[in-house]
Amino acid sequence: MIVKEKEVKDYLTKSKIGEYAINPYVGCPHKCRYCYASFMKRFTNHPEEWGEFIDIKICDKKIDTKKIEGKNVFMSSVTDCYNPYEAKYKITRNILEQLIDANCRLQISTKNKLILRDLDLLKQMKNVSVAMSVNTLDENFRKDMDKASSIKERLETLKTLNENRIYTILFMSPIFIGITDWKAIIEETKTYINEYWFEDLNLRGSYKYDILRYVKEHYSNIYPIYENIYIKGNRQQLFDMDNEIRDYCNKNDINYSDYFHHEEVINNKENKKLGKNNW
Repeated sequence: MIVKEKEVKDYLTKSKIGEYAINPYVGCPHKCRYCYASFMKRFTNHPEEWGEFIDIKICDKKIDTKKIEGKNVFMSSVTDCYNPYEAKYKITRNILEQLIDANCRLQISTKNKLILRDLDLLKQMKNVSVAMSVNTLDENFRKDMDKASSIKERLETLKTLNENRIYTILFMSPIFIGITDWKAIIEETKTYINEYWFEDLNLRGSYKYDILRYVKEHYSNIYPIYENIYIKGNRQQLFDMDNEIRDYCNKNDINYSDYFHHEEVINNKENKKLGKNNW
């Protein structure tokens, strides 16, 4: 792992989804095989493979809480703010300390149980929610896809957050059609999840054919579905799955937000405020 400290002028940046984003790091050692954030290499001049480098952002400037008053702040959009290096550098914790009294709507997305370290700060915040990414109950599949916390650890983390009255979001992303058992995940977790987010697998860039090769090798029986969607461009089966998920949630009174169809999500102004976040 190539680790560098990098001085930045501000932690706050404008965001297409959400009004502001905070990314305390560049790169992510969780090394998710399907991670769209790997496109960041184009802008940071890192020759290393995605997941093999991390820049620690150092910023002396305090966050301007007036700028984000009444705004949605998403942490983090192109890294995981609770990657293993956060245990040492505590950049995320420092940021949370600055935001304790901020009148903003903070949403934290992570795949790491390390967030429980900062439960003391989260409990003091006015409006905070935590999204934990879970797209399988199969630990072997999870290990093939990322180096973050185990599925059991993620679910236990969400349960602990919920017990401490932190608004919990299970971010089912990305959903691998034919592999992700979305219904089983809901049934396993619905007693301690306030809201579900659903996002389909968006294959692009350098990782597209790596994922397709993986599916062909490990799930050859459903590879034709992936070929039809991601090579031939026929998305009808994704639309059908999307509708099935919506129908199931509506019939079972499941609180959810649907972020299928990425271009539509980005262009929809309503998604400047992700999720419902209401107790």
